[in-house]
Amino acid sequence: MKIYVYPHKILATKSRPVKEIDGKLQYLIDEMIELMYKAKGVGLAANQVGEAIRLFVMDVSQEEERKNPIVVINPKITATEGSVTDEEGCLSLPNYSAKVTRAKRIEVKGYDRKGRELRLEGEGLLAKCLQHEIDHLDGICFVDRLSPLKKAIFRKKWPKILAKLNIRDEKE
Repeated sequence: MKIYVYPHKILATKSRPVKEIDGKLQYLIDEMIELMYKAKGVGLAANQVGEAIRLFVMDVSQEEERKNPIVVINPKITATEGSVTDEEGCLSLPNYSAKVTRAKRIEVKGYDRKGRELRLEGEGLLAKCLQHEIDHLDGICFVDRLSPLKKAIFRKKWPKILAKLNIRDEKE
């Protein structure tokens, strides 16, 4: 399993709902959690690993106490409040970060890995991560939320970052 790098087309694909929670999905969840920790991320959406389904994993606990993963299947944002601008990065955009404006507080409903209804609400890193991962499921990367000027700067920097990391620019 690998993390697809921007601008791969899977990252711009709107994910379809999960219809069945079976052994294959459980295996995918376990693999995604393992990869998220290995990559030192706080969240990972299924389409980042090549699966266009509405599923993400996350762990926003502090570094020392990691290993409290949250699995969210078929998430829906049910409420937002306020706004905050903060630095954001992404496993699909290594070595790049930018300030993004998001809702300050958020409420999300979905299902856990056992199919039980799940309701998450919060602010800070939790709110940012929930919005970031749901964006992925909608085919949106955080750089899509940048101002036209910041997008232009990103487009200029990105090929150089990929070259420095020795990553091929793969669109397919």
